Amino acid sequence: DLHSFPTRRSSDLILFSCASTKTIRFRDAAGNPHKFAVNQNAAFHEFDKKKFVRGEDGKLYYDDDRYVVRHGLDISRHDGKIDWEKVRAQGYDFIIFRVAYRGYQSGILHEDENFRENIVGALAAGFDVGAYVFSQAINEEEAVEEAEFILDIIKDYNITLPVVYDPESIPWEEARTDDIPGEQFTRNTKIFCELVKEAGYRPMIYANHLWQAFMFDMEALKEYTFWYADYEDRPQLPYDFEFWQYTAKQKVDGIEPECDADIWILRRTDNDWQESDGKTAG
Repeated sequence: DLHSFPTRRSSDLILFSCASTKTIRFRDAAGNPHKFAVNQNAAFHEFDKKKFVRGEDGKLYYDDDRYVVRHGLDISRHDGKIDWEKVRAQGYDFIIFRVAYRGYQSGILHEDENFRENIVGALAAGFDVGAYVFSQAINEEEAVEEAEFILDIIKDYNITLPVVYDPESIPWEEARTDDIPGEQFTRNTKIFCELVKEAGYRPMIYANHLWQAFMFDMEALKEYTFWYADYEDRPQLPYDFEFWQYTAKQKVDGIEPECDADIWILRRTDNDWQESDGKTAG
């Protein structure tokens, strides 16, 4: 299967089901404090927070021999023209591309203007590649439209990493999604992920700590992989994730503006991609 991926085993998740409510405090990217009641029926990670360390190169590492950490970037047209060979030489080996985005006021779906040029260059340089759509869907019908839109574009390329749903808030301006409740965003996300799965790709959900705490029903989405966004040196929330966007200000030779950087954390026993060009063995 061209779109097979190593998956997190159920034994790797800590599944909680209890009556007690645990309150977590965290701060957002602007430093504002928040607290929320953890969904006790969601999937929880088992990482030791003390083992996350920042290297002299600015990258984040997880110091645990049971895991392999891969370093990557997520890229859109905002990152400009990129020298992929220079980026590859700095130890980055995967890229998650914005393939499409929906206007947060117009509601119109657009293909990322640099996607095709970028993915050709990244694949030629030896990167493993994933894809995401920046969503502003207000209902399931628009989420289906977003899934069909991105799937049609990526079918011509060798996508070996997950296909990601990325719904986000627009705090700096009025947006069409401002009054959409978390329950609707959860329904949108589920239908997108199911369509991606049906197409033979592995779905993944992008969410920062605010979305995990206050928007998503994390129990309803616990079967899916999460790409967590948090710019602290250690994860502030307890929910399970496999990818982590840990900064929006990474300096990378070959990319002019500062950019988003990510790590992908895999158990060594699940690390079949090393022997199979990003695809699971068999």
